[in-house]
Amino acid sequence: MPRTPCVVGINLGHDGGAALITDTMMVAIGEERLNRTRYSPGWQASLLYCLRAAGLTLSDVDLVAVSGIGRTPPTRAETGLTHLGIDPARIIPVDHHLGHAYTAYCLSPYDEATVLVVDGGGNNNDTETYYRATLGGIERLGGNPATRPRSAGIGATYEAFTNWLGWHEQEAGKTMALASYGDAGLYLAPLFDVVDTQVHGQLTRSHAPGVADLAARTGFDFGPHGSRGKHELGRNAAAYVQSQTERALGTLAEQAIAATGLGNLCLAGGVALNCVAADKIRRLGTVTGYFAPPASSDRGQALGSALYAWHRLTGDLPRRPLSHDYFGRDYTPQEIEQALRRDPRSGLVERRRTAFTWRRESNIARTAAQMIAAGKIIGWFQGGSELGPRALGARSILADPRTTGSSDALNQRIKHREPFRPFAPAVLADHASAWFDLDVASPFMLLAPPVRPDRADKIAGVVHVDGTARVQTVDPATTPAYGALIQNFHQRTGVPVVLNTSFNDREPIVETPAHALATLQDCDLDAACIGPYLVERA
Repeated sequence: MPRTPCVVGINLGHDGGAALITDTMMVAIGEERLNRTRYSPGWQASLLYCLRAAGLTLSDVDLVAVSGIGRTPPTRAETGLTHLGIDPARIIPVDHHLGHAYTAYCLSPYDEATVLVVDGGGNNNDTETYYRATLGGIERLGGNPATRPRSAGIGATYEAFTNWLGWHEQEAGKTMALASYGDAGLYLAPLFDVVDTQVHGQLTRSHAPGVADLAARTGFDFGPHGSRGKHELGRNAAAYVQSQTERALGTLAEQAIAATGLGNLCLAGGVALNCVAADKIRRLGTVTGYFAPPASSDRGQALGSALYAWHRLTGDLPRRPLSHDYFGRDYTPQEIEQALRRDPRSGLVERRRTAFTWRRESNIARTAAQMIAAGKIIGWFQGGSELGPRALGARSILADPRTTGSSDALNQRIKHREPFRPFAPAVLADHASAWFDLDVASPFMLLAPPVRPDRADKIAGVVHVDGTARVQTVDPATTPAYGALIQNFHQRTGVPVVLNTSFNDREPIVETPAHALATLQDCDLDAACIGPYLVERA
């Protein structure tokens, strides 16, 4: 019997990780989920995780594709793979932006599409590139000038303003949330010029010094460095970079579509996670269809590299349209009970030892819905974990969306987040258009449409100050347990929506049952549903 092809993708940069693909499965995870360090580089633990999940060894892997950031893609020697005994002939480099393009197109529902990649920076000074993608292949047509500094790109500019406001450049979502509280109209000069399909930004230096230099040249006052949303001028600066990003992205998307002649748009790179801009781009008249992969940022690089490796190995361009983002492995009831019994083999590290009780439930979705309707805040751990940065019902914290009480409690007791950051609604797909200005599926929480005005007060806990919400549409056929929970909540309350945020507290999202139990003990969650087990703080 012939052996199935097997390829692996690895990302060497920040948000490192690994992915493995065969003809019947795709498994992928970020290194941070295993070593518990945010934005971590590395791939060793991730690769071992993928091999174990697939029941394979390194000898079963036909090709390993590796991407990274820097001037050029990594060489075979730079990958660090040869010390594992992998034949160098089985290792191939992947251009960073091309890896993003493979993730965007191969996981999309479209046979023909314009692929646009926009991020903080890839190889060869790339920050914006675009491609014509068909069943015959993915062809790069253009991008930013190689001689233009990286700091002038859309993603690098957004990172610089995020740094100026006092956050890590990977925390751009905070800037996006803060933007709704500011006034962009105070700064009249454009941040970007888009000429044909080339972006020319105004920043000449990266990170916070680039914003300081811009302020000195223009006379604009962006407030003090590190204001973290507490200064009015900082809020205005966030609004400015957000509005300018939306304008530049929209123009760039239209120009790229005009160049390819293909109206379906696939967007990837970290900027694709800007769901406010994405919701406006997908409504452009020239965009006939819109898709962004849930792991649009470098969290999806390893998967893009694996898709590229599959194409190189087999000659077939992989077409694997996504309906979910659950690329992690399942955990058995035995593995869950091992953690609940505090067995050290589970990997449980109790940062704060707290008494708890646990029992197996016959209908965990119904029990969870009852608790949420009663005002409880629960952890929800079911099936394989999400690859992208958004919790989508596999590793989530869930609460009642009907008042701001739940969102306030989440910020104060559990998540310890800035008060200006909104929480997301998860809505039954069949009800989405009645509650939100949304005429397409949004299963990956990558769009932020307006909430219907007549419904906003019924889900006040998930409505942002600008009247939008970062929506996840939930199809019970795709996610049965999660869908059943929301259906039960709907039956009890008349509201087909729950408040959804990631299962973590100032750490990477939990991956294992032991991680979930440790986080339950360490924060002020009322309970956690881990597989079929209800765990409650005593």
